[in-house]
Amino acid sequence: MTALVGLDVGTTGVKALAVSPDGEVLARAEEGYPLATPRPGWAEQDPEDWWRAAETALAGLGVGDVAGIGLSGQMHGLVVLDGNERVLRPAILWNDQRTAAECAEIEERIGLARLVELTGNRALPGFTAPKLLWLRKHEPGVYGRIEHVLLPKDYVRLRLTGERATDVADASGTLLFDVAARRWSEQIVEDLELRPEILPRAFESPEVSAEKDGVSVAAGAGDQAAGALGVGVVGPGPLSVVLGTSGVVFAALPGFAADPEARVHAFCHAVPGGWHAMGVMLSAAGSLRWFRDTFAPGERYEVLVAEAERWGPGAEGLVFLPYLGGERTPHADPGARGAFVGLSLRHDRGALVRAVLEGVAYGLRDSLELLRGLGVGPEVGRISGGGARSELWVRIVASVLGLPLERTAVEEGAAYGAALLGGVAGGVFADVREAVAACVRVGEAVQPDAEWEKIYAAGYERFRALYPALRPLEDG
Repeated sequence: MTALVGLDVGTTGVKALAVSPDGEVLARAEEGYPLATPRPGWAEQDPEDWWRAAETALAGLGVGDVAGIGLSGQMHGLVVLDGNERVLRPAILWNDQRTAAECAEIEERIGLARLVELTGNRALPGFTAPKLLWLRKHEPGVYGRIEHVLLPKDYVRLRLTGERATDVADASGTLLFDVAARRWSEQIVEDLELRPEILPRAFESPEVSAEKDGVSVAAGAGDQAAGALGVGVVGPGPLSVVLGTSGVVFAALPGFAADPEARVHAFCHAVPGGWHAMGVMLSAAGSLRWFRDTFAPGERYEVLVAEAERWGPGAEGLVFLPYLGGERTPHADPGARGAFVGLSLRHDRGALVRAVLEGVAYGLRDSLELLRGLGVGPEVGRISGGGARSELWVRIVASVLGLPLERTAVEEGAAYGAALLGGVAGGVFADVREAVAACVRVGEAVQPDAEWEKIYAAGYERFRALYPALRPLEDG
């Protein structure tokens, strides 16, 4: 059977997926690799590990007739190459926090309002441009040898096909891209005193960027845009709600629109001519994992959630702030910290778990409210990620957001969306919308609970009041 192949270069490993033209998963393979943290707040990986894992995963699919290949991966990472396309140093990843000073320099040099106007975003430590400035200051020997800059999935493309390229969705997360015009920003590159020739050509996501043994390779997309395709979010309508390690609320937009304070990201979508906005909270399902590992090591999540289910909504006033590693949306504050507020003698482990589930839902609500400010008016969400396997958690999120939440028949994340892009590049589908219509099927929705909605409306207001009340204590 003809297969569409999607390859997702993640933070912990590569996932390869073979999909039939009607959306059935034919084969999957995964291969992991390590993450290096040589100093506090740093996060690096060897790009060669990505390529070795990609080779192994692709071979593990065991499919012969491949119509097209699509790529996705972790965004923002900096891969620097010399003139012979050799890696100069380990890649600096999206979750690396070393560039606070460079972010301040960028916003001071360009001005926040102008930066948002040109790129749709503010300078955050995870983005690519501050990493380049950090190298210029701290590793001038490496910086002086840079001839090419790539994003993580694009290094795998280079090794797979010999071509240097990226796509407009992934390039949007570099802080070097004119998101409205869908091209590299000559103005930003000039203002930051960078050389434009080090940047790769940027394609629309389903365009053919290269070939591998006669098979078309789509330009691809960053993981969130590809994941949104995988749940059918191709234009204004349903939201994508991701309840993974981090939490994402993603909406396709009818045109380019940026929050004036850049509290949500504005990027090009993987649909040609489309844009999206998304809010990102750093510790969603990661908050529950932290709780389990810290207070109930080895316990099954199902046991913890069953204990939480014995408590009613609101957990008798107990509130959890999920800012365990700082926050991105809505506060853009790496110094934000988590907290349990409202503890009483009655509260037990189940109450704490219930508060974690609800606190994450409130964090997602923050993103939804900002998207509504950009004109997004959703009537339904498509939920995915590991946390979406919990019926209780999905019901809580639906009730906090006030939206029905649907699951899709196939939930394979960004690799699935990448495979659909590969199908377009390979000529199986005329465009991305046709690919989604042929492959993405939606199951029954989890409805908001009307009584819970009333309780969570009050709980959300309390949640919102806690960050400004507690933040000054973090500086003491």
